[in-house]
Amino acid sequence: MKQILILYYSRTGNTERMAKAVAEGAKISDDIKVEVNYHVEPEDLDAYEAILVGTPTYHHEMAVEFKNLFEEAATKGINLKGKVGAAFGSYGWTGEAPKLVLEIMKFKFEMQVTEPPLLARYSPDQKTLTDCRNLGKRVSENLMSKA
Repeated sequence: MKQILILYYSRTGNTERMAKAVAEGAKISDDIKVEVNYHVEPEDLDAYEAILVGTPTYHHEMAVEFKNLFEEAATKGINLKGKVGAAFGSYGWTGEAPKLVLEIMKFKFEMQVTEPPLLARYSPDQKTLTDCRNLGKRVSENLMSKA
């Protein structure tokens, strides 16, 4: 069974709404297990074929929890090469946090990333939530085609 991790941080609930919509879209088959969480240990990342990270942008940065997670995973030599990666998140002014996540996934961990990241200015509207569901569905279809 293929496993997808949807990892998110949300202070206002906007990125959480996006994460839940991504999860809805990803649940297209009984052969795909989708886990939605706000915390994992670096060693746990290896169990997933796809990792989707939802982070809002605060002061031009990703959530510190994810920065620490990626730094610890790199320090411990966690191998994510070839895994599917994607990023999404809400923002108020600049929106670069999901872009930073994708750069780390792509260049540090050599993951196969879905670009560009999915962004919502402030609260996600219905179109953005549909885009989130479509992102989850695309990732699941990608994993199923590799079976």
